[in-house]
Amino acid sequence: MHKITQPTPPRRPAEAPDAGLVQRAANGDTAAFEAIMRRHNQRLFRTARGILRSDAEAEDAVQEAWLHAWRAFPGFRGESGLSTWLVRITANEALGRLRRKGAQIIPLEVAMTSSDNDTLSALVDPPDRGPEQTVDRAQLRAIVEARIDLLPEAFRSVFVLRAIEEMSVEEVAEALAIPAATVRTRYFRARSLLRESLAQEFDMALGSVFGFAGARCDRIVANVMARVRAEGFWRKD
Repeated sequence: MHKITQPTPPRRPAEAPDAGLVQRAANGDTAAFEAIMRRHNQRLFRTARGILRSDAEAEDAVQEAWLHAWRAFPGFRGESGLSTWLVRITANEALGRLRRKGAQIIPLEVAMTSSDNDTLSALVDPPDRGPEQTVDRAQLRAIVEARIDLLPEAFRSVFVLRAIEEMSVEEVAEALAIPAATVRTRYFRARSLLRESLAQEFDMALGSVFGFAGARCDRIVANVMARVRAEGFWRKD
């Protein structure tokens, strides 16, 4: 008795590999193009947001990047991965916007060879962000305070007096009636524990940096599709 083999159902656009989607989109398949956008939107938004430092400008840049990509799909040969190709288009669009605004763009080679002090100054120097900056600092302070509260009492008291109250080792030793060597040991250990704790907090927070909610993805897709249809970019109906 022969076994009847059921035909493999065609893949839905969301499940298809990138190469197949690109070919279909290049031939005018709107569902394939939308699937590509939804698959790569978050990465492209974060790319643009990291350059432009503005959610709204990043959205605009991503939409323009998708239109550039759409026009270029017929020439895409897959020498690099689709994601890499799209990121390059998006980065170029975002950097172009900075140039048109007259913003100073530091080449990556220069940034990599600058001193740590230069980089630290750029990160620490407060930008003109008004109330927004105040909220950011308040949130950061709350995180640090919560982590200090979790330190063991013996370490916590030493850390607060040394790091926050800026008392000398000798003053802390006298105040807590413990040897100066113990103050140094506990202070060093407290700093180590805080670094480890805050590093974990930092790592967990990275996943939500430049948040990309479903509504933003939907908005970008809808706007790009509207532009594509309005400007007659489709090669086939």
